Amino acid sequence: MTIPSADLDLGDVQTIRRRLRYDRDHPHYKWIVLTNTTLGVLLSAVNASIVLISLPAIFRGVGLNPLEAGNVGYLLWMLMGYLLVTAVLVVMFGRLGDIFGRVRIYNLGFAVFAVTSVALSFDPFHGGSGAMWIIVWRVLQGIGGAMLTANSTAILTDAFPAKQRGTALGINMVAAVAGSFLGLIIGGVLSEWDWRAVFWVSVPIAIVGAIWSYRSLHEVGTRTKGKVDWAGTITFGLGLTALLTGITYGIQPYGGQPTGWSNPWVLGSVLGGIALLAVFCVVETKVAEPMFHLSLFRNRAFGFGNFANLMVSIGRGGMQFMLIIWLQGIWLPLHGYDYESTPLWAGIYLLPLTVGFLAAGPVSGWLSDRYGSRLFTTGGATLAGLTFLLLLVIPVDFNYWVFAAIVLLNGIGCGLFFSPNTAAIMSSVPASQRGAASGMRGTLFNGGNALSMGIFFSLMVIGLAASLPSALDSGLRAQGVSAGAATQLADLPPVASMFAAFLGYNPIQELLGPTGELAKPGVNADTLTGQEFFPNLLTGPFHSGLTVVFVSAALMMFLAAAASYFAGNKYVEDEQAELAEAEEPIAVR
Repeated sequence: MTIPSADLDLGDVQTIRRRLRYDRDHPHYKWIVLTNTTLGVLLSAVNASIVLISLPAIFRGVGLNPLEAGNVGYLLWMLMGYLLVTAVLVVMFGRLGDIFGRVRIYNLGFAVFAVTSVALSFDPFHGGSGAMWIIVWRVLQGIGGAMLTANSTAILTDAFPAKQRGTALGINMVAAVAGSFLGLIIGGVLSEWDWRAVFWVSVPIAIVGAIWSYRSLHEVGTRTKGKVDWAGTITFGLGLTALLTGITYGIQPYGGQPTGWSNPWVLGSVLGGIALLAVFCVVETKVAEPMFHLSLFRNRAFGFGNFANLMVSIGRGGMQFMLIIWLQGIWLPLHGYDYESTPLWAGIYLLPLTVGFLAAGPVSGWLSDRYGSRLFTTGGATLAGLTFLLLLVIPVDFNYWVFAAIVLLNGIGCGLFFSPNTAAIMSSVPASQRGAASGMRGTLFNGGNALSMGIFFSLMVIGLAASLPSALDSGLRAQGVSAGAATQLADLPPVASMFAAFLGYNPIQELLGPTGELAKPGVNADTLTGQEFFPNLLTGPFHSGLTVVFVSAALMMFLAAAASYFAGNKYVEDEQAELAEAEEPIAVR
């Protein structure tokens, strides 16, 4: 009797046979899968960023001032809650998809998303209670988002043949990344109309998507018999939650310091999170049926590919955040835009970034099916890294078309990278572990976005703390502000000024207005609260902080390029040869 090769993935063989039957009986099924999963991923990604640009309108709607010290916690959790939940839970839901069916978990994710979208659109409270309603339902919405993102790439990998996988995953990844940029524009437009519209927009899409997925999608991949690894699930979830929460609260000032990195709770959360993740790694090597097979990281394509994915996610997320602050805090006010309108216009002026990504993503996925992934992942990450350095060359008050060209190239670079990177990762794992592998890729992708906000905002604040206080103190005194008030305002942590600009508030008006200084004789109130005073004051210190941020981001991109090169080129097996090898022992019997 002929025994099949030890390298033969029998789960993949079973998946291929099922897919061939579906292709024969339902020729358009794989395109239905692509369309539905792309809608699901797009919905999840848009909701990850739509609140980012809509925060001023949301806080005005619930009747809170986000700049008051007691409300900063609400601000941080509205920004980060959704991202934290999706980053923490995707591996668990990917593993559950392997055990109970990827389509089943994906469908449940759409249903959860629909219910939570309805709840968010009818916030019945005001003040802190209104903010908590949004935070709690956003966290629950993140659970639905995690179910969608954890299983969408695995479902696509099952439904498409190897020769078309890069194209399909490329389109799906374009939706995932472009959605984060589209969320800025959609949120800016809708929040100008009604802050609740930011949540209304998801309701019909989520309901239609849920009904469509339940009626149309079928299990093509194989299930893995097993039980839930509770020890691994709990240690991973708690560890990653503690780590990301600690980094998030590192943004907040503490004890007279500009950031919270001297806060024992922050340090305890970060170190405790790292310790729990180390325990998770030990647990996964001891249990019989681990949540995630750490041995996958020994696979060069999977290990290096995911490291590159993490580096690019952190670098790209940090760039998006810094560009918004750059536009809203300096460039748009200098060019005549009211602070209240800057969130909307920041999204509009970043459109070249989205266009570049939308143009390059599907094309690179299609080409990587034919020529391998290395050229596109390595070249894309390198191009993105170079654009970070180019952003440092242009002045803070830049010529827009030069800026647009640079961010367009950045979008093209990221578009070239993500599609082949995802296809290479997913094609390198056994069919029975695609859900968990998809979840780990999603964790690193979403976790990179969450990490980038905490890391780069902290770096920017540290850079500003070195020079902004003295510039602010002398600038205020020159406009007639009393020495005491000028010193008091200059001593405030730079995060207060950055949050004000980021949220579309006039920083000097918001921070100096309550002191009564603007109404005193001899104070040039019109100059202080005009469009140019604060941006001109911020230009020099901001560029110093920007240098630290963009050099760090560029280094991450170059590390991603190196990892992509060493990951190799092609990982796609010849499916017909695999099927023939599987049939061989059956024929002997």
